[in-house]
Amino acid sequence: MTEIVLMSDARIAAIPVADCGERLLDVRVRESIAVDPRKEDGSGAFAHLREGVLARLLKAQELLPDGVRLLFVEGYRPPALQRSYFEQYSDVLRADHPGWSAEQVREAASRYVSPPEIAPHSAGAAVDLTLMSADGQELDMGTRVNASPEESDGACYTNAPGIPPRARDNRRLLGDALTAAGLVNYPTEWWHWSYGDRYWALATGAEHALYGARERA
Repeated sequence: MTEIVLMSDARIAAIPVADCGERLLDVRVRESIAVDPRKEDGSGAFAHLREGVLARLLKAQELLPDGVRLLFVEGYRPPALQRSYFEQYSDVLRADHPGWSAEQVREAASRYVSPPEIAPHSAGAAVDLTLMSADGQELDMGTRVNASPEESDGACYTNAPGIPPRARDNRRLLGDALTAAGLVNYPTEWWHWSYGDRYWALATGAEHALYGARERA
């Protein structure tokens, strides 16, 4: 895709899901991937991904140069939590733009939080992550992970102009490894990558998504 297609786009919702039934696996048992605690929850749900997504994440780690590691921030997100995130951000947008229609709010919100009915995180298909050095320092990516379009003045977009050269290089390094491993990026969030969800299906031309939203057992 050369255009930025948002998660709210009707083309995303129209893609069928044929869930392959893969398990949600805990990323924390794979020592090669560092897991950041910033999204830690009591159940450990945040650290889970579908089996196929985790396998591709491990492949991406192998493709990175020595001294650079993936830093996992968040994977699976229960549907109720996804709904809460979307509604909270929508409320902020409504307050800031009282003249916007419901559709305008939904579209703008989807730049940053996916509508809950199609959310890749709730399928265990998406991962938010960044890069870190061997000594545990996060690399400069131009913004923090999960910076909103408002906070970052649009610098959260993967190909945003004006990103410092070092941050641009680091984004490219992250993107090259994850793309080679089979994941796709959501272009309004440099840290958000997915495999097997509806957005991945649209980006790759797949006939259907491999993973749909699910409750964690």
